[in-house]
Amino acid sequence: MATKSKATKKKKKGAKTKVERRIPKIMGVMFGFLALYLAIAFISYIFTWKADQDQVLALSWGILMDSSIYVNNWLGRLGAVTSNFFFYWGFGVGSFVLIPVFIRVGYSLIKRISLLSSLDFFQKSFMSMCFIAVLSAFLFQNSSFPWGGSFGNNICYWLSNFVGQVGLTIFLIFAVVAWLIWRFNPSVEALPVAIPQGSIPISIPSFARFNIGQYFTRGEEEVIQAPRKRAKASSVASRTKEETSDNPSKTLRPRSVEDMFLAQDGAIPQTELAIKPSLPVQERSSDLTLELPDTMVGEPSNDQAKPFEEIELKEFGVKPSKSRTDIESRILESALEIAPEGEKVTPELRIQEENEKHNDQPFDPTLELSKYVPPSADLLEAYADQKVEIDREELEANKDQIIRSLLNFKIEITKIRATIGPTVTLYEIVPAPGVKISKIKNLEDDIALSLSALGIRIIAPIPGKGTIGIEVPNKKKQIVSFKEVIKSEKFQTAKMDLPLALGKTISNEVFVADLAKMPHLLIAGATGQGKSVGINAIISSILYKKHPSQVKLVLIDPKKVELFPYSQINKHFLAYLPNEEEPIVTETTKVIYTLNSLCMEMDERYDLLKQARARNLKEYNDKFIARKLNPQNGHRFMPFIVLVIDEFADLIMTAGKEVELPIARIAQLARAVGIHLIIATQRPSVNIITGVIKANFPARLAFKVTSKIDSRTILDAGGADQLIGRGDMLLSVGGNIVRLQCAFVDTPEVERIVDHIGEQQGFGEPFFLPEYVGEDSGGSAKGISASDLDAMFWDAANLVVMNQHGSTSMLQRKLQLGYNRAGRIMDQLEALGVVGGAQGSKPREVLYFSEMELMSLKENILNK
Repeated sequence: MATKSKATKKKKKGAKTKVERRIPKIMGVMFGFLALYLAIAFISYIFTWKADQDQVLALSWGILMDSSIYVNNWLGRLGAVTSNFFFYWGFGVGSFVLIPVFIRVGYSLIKRISLLSSLDFFQKSFMSMCFIAVLSAFLFQNSSFPWGGSFGNNICYWLSNFVGQVGLTIFLIFAVVAWLIWRFNPSVEALPVAIPQGSIPISIPSFARFNIGQYFTRGEEEVIQAPRKRAKASSVASRTKEETSDNPSKTLRPRSVEDMFLAQDGAIPQTELAIKPSLPVQERSSDLTLELPDTMVGEPSNDQAKPFEEIELKEFGVKPSKSRTDIESRILESALEIAPEGEKVTPELRIQEENEKHNDQPFDPTLELSKYVPPSADLLEAYADQKVEIDREELEANKDQIIRSLLNFKIEITKIRATIGPTVTLYEIVPAPGVKISKIKNLEDDIALSLSALGIRIIAPIPGKGTIGIEVPNKKKQIVSFKEVIKSEKFQTAKMDLPLALGKTISNEVFVADLAKMPHLLIAGATGQGKSVGINAIISSILYKKHPSQVKLVLIDPKKVELFPYSQINKHFLAYLPNEEEPIVTETTKVIYTLNSLCMEMDERYDLLKQARARNLKEYNDKFIARKLNPQNGHRFMPFIVLVIDEFADLIMTAGKEVELPIARIAQLARAVGIHLIIATQRPSVNIITGVIKANFPARLAFKVTSKIDSRTILDAGGADQLIGRGDMLLSVGGNIVRLQCAFVDTPEVERIVDHIGEQQGFGEPFFLPEYVGEDSGGSAKGISASDLDAMFWDAANLVVMNQHGSTSMLQRKLQLGYNRAGRIMDQLEALGVVGGAQGSKPREVLYFSEMELMSLKENILNK
């Protein structure tokens, strides 16, 4: 009886939930049709208002009850009364603004989006409606058509009596210009500046990634923007001393190594099933019960989502103090002063003097974008209708089939318990004494056949437990929304350098890892199994948690279509080569330049760490924040750099060693200086993921692959070929493998996140990487002088041109040279363009055909 009552309550609760989900959709459709109705009524009113107005004004709402009255409005008497109410008694043509408002309300109800997230849209719509009404009434004062309605006519009449027609005209023009400035923010840098006669203009020099705007602000509304170009070696001595800030920065300090894995068991209570081994199968299956609390039904996790806390905004948005503003204004008011000794006192020297007075305050790297607001969880979809609903019948049936399959092979167990996840249920069994684990491991296909399930995976044994795990896919799978993961307490309170919200574990618990501890991540999986969604989830996690001054992204996308939405935040989070039009790197040549530029950045950072006597990036930045490092010596605050490559196999196939070597070098050395790699590929073969790459990527993330060989290549273990796809993945860090369901973030959600960040104030310039010049950028004879050539060079050149045959062995025989010297001369001939490149065992192609051409080359070399 108790079981029936629980089942009845569950059915009633499910039916009630479905009804409650349908009502908002019906209301949303209703608002959509209401917007369509108003649009037709308003358009009809423009053409039929003269014919209908007398009757509508005379009878007002009573016209609705009199069926003998005929009107010309396309929607009948109700349409005539409604359109007259909004046009004549309301806002005139401004009433058309109500149509997109109703459409927005209907869309929010259908998509289950809170109306509070559209509050700004509603406010702007109301202000636009009022302004359009007033402007229309002013422009068409003598027209009989109610352009501005009663509202616009009354406001326009009152203002004209108050400030006059001329004053009202000026007021409306000012309102239009103010709106245009607010909306488009035109640049005024090109406007000429009048300089009083006798004054001496002084320009403040730009600093390399370090400017006055990082130390001073113009009040609380505007941050001084200064160019953030990299400083060259010749300009290091001209940098100003480091400035101080009145607001101490609050850095995110990493915790212990255990913080890398925050997923713990116990999000949903595990149920134990007691088994009597001595009973037959039929009796034993009837005695097995699965006790599940009522609180588990429909609840994906006990990790309740919490809204964003204000602590992140405080960490990212330290407001400048008033004293800083006073100092800045006092320094910059006078362009130039003359000291008593005749020495010029420039603003830089004045700032340097003020720095010495305030060198006890820590430096705040977020000050330049102190008003930056991280994205909110309201930009994401909730997928509330995809929650886990535990099916007791499915659990009981799977349990009986597992026990029956094991008994068919004379394998007895003493205990079984189930842990329900978003897409997979883990059945943990305890075998009877004397049972070999290998026998259970070999029954993987037999259990999959008995359960009629795809992707059965046996973990024998489970690390850290005395049990054997059998993972069975659920028939009803849950979509793990990125919104739920972002709002979880684990992500909100995670004190990590680079937190990644990857998804949920098999126990339905949010999983957050630290990229800085990994320190590089290798992602592999077949086409369409969730790699791109996983990359978007990783990038979005960084955008949600970090400030633009704390991390920079280098995005490489050979497919050209996956990462292009992020180009909008190039002045916030992206880093790329100078003089590049596109911030997302897509061409192979530019990929090679970008990777070599990152190697230069890595070497430069190591030089700075050596000067600062720091072992890693965190120690260095802590010293810089504490004002212990002088910017005049080239020191600067260094953000984390995350390199993301979406399709690594294409780069290896087209560029080969030119791509593999810099990536291997960065992977080996860049951890200490805060440069981390995320590489994804759909072809995890040994010629793509080489031994050098695997050795430096201890963290691997595998989606579903097509073969066991690919699984062993990416994970050094099997299992990835038995995943069920659609975000199901295995994460291996340090040999420990965890099964996860990737958090789902769709392309429209990514676009909303990027739009939110891109609309805010960014840095004056993007974060530019060091400029890299390729080896083939110059001419063939550049850099070689006559003194660099071998003494036998011209003899060898004559010999090669006369015989039209170029090979090292010929120079050895004809000129009686050693192999090393002959090879060196052949390299010089190739560098000057006399012969072509090596072609294996074939002779080199001779590019000069006569002695005259060779004599011309010799004169050019000698005249240098």
